[in-house]
Amino acid sequence: MPVARALLSVSDKSGIVEFAQRLAALGVELISTGGTALALREAGLEVRSIDDLTGFPEIMDGRVKTLNPRLYAGLLALRDNPEHLEQAREHQIEFVDLVCVNLYPFEQTVATEGVSDAEVIEQIDIGGPTMVRAAAKNAAYAAVVTDPSQYGPLLDELEAADRRLSLETRQQLAGEAFALIARYDAAISNWFAARGDGMPATLAATFERELELPYGENPHQQAAYYRQSGVNEGVLGSAEQLSGKPLSFNNILDLDGARATLAELGDGQPACVIVKHNNPCGAARGADLLEAYRKAFAGDPVSAYGGVIALNSVVDEATASALSEQFIEVLIAPGYEPAALEILSAKEKLRILASPDDGAAPAGPELRPVAGGLLVQERDSVSIDRSKLEVVSDRMPTEDEWRDLIFAWQVCRHVKSNAIVAARGEATLGIGAGQMSRVDSVNIALGREWITERSGIVLASDAFFPFADGVVGALDGGAAALIQPGGSIRDDEVIAAANERGAAMVFTGERHFRH
Repeated sequence: MPVARALLSVSDKSGIVEFAQRLAALGVELISTGGTALALREAGLEVRSIDDLTGFPEIMDGRVKTLNPRLYAGLLALRDNPEHLEQAREHQIEFVDLVCVNLYPFEQTVATEGVSDAEVIEQIDIGGPTMVRAAAKNAAYAAVVTDPSQYGPLLDELEAADRRLSLETRQQLAGEAFALIARYDAAISNWFAARGDGMPATLAATFERELELPYGENPHQQAAYYRQSGVNEGVLGSAEQLSGKPLSFNNILDLDGARATLAELGDGQPACVIVKHNNPCGAARGADLLEAYRKAFAGDPVSAYGGVIALNSVVDEATASALSEQFIEVLIAPGYEPAALEILSAKEKLRILASPDDGAAPAGPELRPVAGGLLVQERDSVSIDRSKLEVVSDRMPTEDEWRDLIFAWQVCRHVKSNAIVAARGEATLGIGAGQMSRVDSVNIALGREWITERSGIVLASDAFFPFADGVVGALDGGAAALIQPGGSIRDDEVIAAANERGAAMVFTGERHFRH
């Protein structure tokens, strides 16, 4: 398909002058609108106004300038259809072979602090998406360009092929164009949906491939990482890989769990979280980063082997030396001192990531794919307001127990149900995860051979104890204080078991299942 006439109408004008200059050098007629036409003329290019093509002026502050049948007939005509060609001659329709359009910056406007509704509405592009859709639909005879990154390859092909574009190129550009429109419409739909109450009737979301992964959960599964369009927070966020092998599917899953747990503990105090198979196996706060790491590692030194480690402070040389003694799959921190990075980079397979943000989940609902659909829910959060927690036992927790109970409760939310977390000194001692029986989770958490000192242990449970046996097992294992949601029909028996042994028990009033 030869390109003889091109329409250029862009919001993002980066590279547009150079693009137009090379088109003009090939003898392509340039048609343009508003600010784009002005920029091209200022660069010395001969440009035909859109109203000269349509016979209708731009009106209503540019809201109406391209919405005209003369333009869309020129974009949508099937040029091997005799009736279309006859109608084009009858109505003096001029064919448009290439459309270069990018859209009003709706997502950027929404993300701007203090922006008004009127300003957001004004960034809903109408003519741009319509032109893009028309040209993309008629890719057999027209080409559509929607991003400055496409300018170079497209021009190279035009210059090498006597101003012609292959059908393969036009179809590829059309696919990218429809993906852009889907993302744009999803962003607008979600902005309106967020203004309502409850769950929206329709949930629109698009995702962009960010990483090709070596394989999925298992080597025979192909995989990639896609970032939700318009969302910069999350599992990788602004993370930069500094060293090591490419990230794997399982690495990213564990990174998500590690960073979510770390964000829970992020109160300015140095903290460390170690995750294995998408469950925390060690978490701790410390006076410094080295202490936090050592305490987290001691919480399960066996499971920590080959784990993913997330830290909330810049890694110093001493911490790097301690980390280098262990086999670690992935390490993520806000940054690294030069000497620390040198030590860690010596381990060639260790994936080292730096990220200034804490990896907290983005705003909005949580999406969980199931066969044929999605489960959607509000994101879970943990209440750490002591005034909202109820002491139901005869004995009040000590201040040290309060500190550790809240810490264990924060970690517990990120452990697969049934979840039990044993802690002391703002560090996990043992974690029971994903068991069908809560009693089994208690026994796993408190049955660790490295728990040689049984005093001062607290225990958190993500849901209520349905019977007293779980509490008895916890007390037998050394727990002196427990935190749990409460709400069992046998709460009286559960509380009585704690009182008989002089243990403190706190009810939170809300559970934190994680399936």
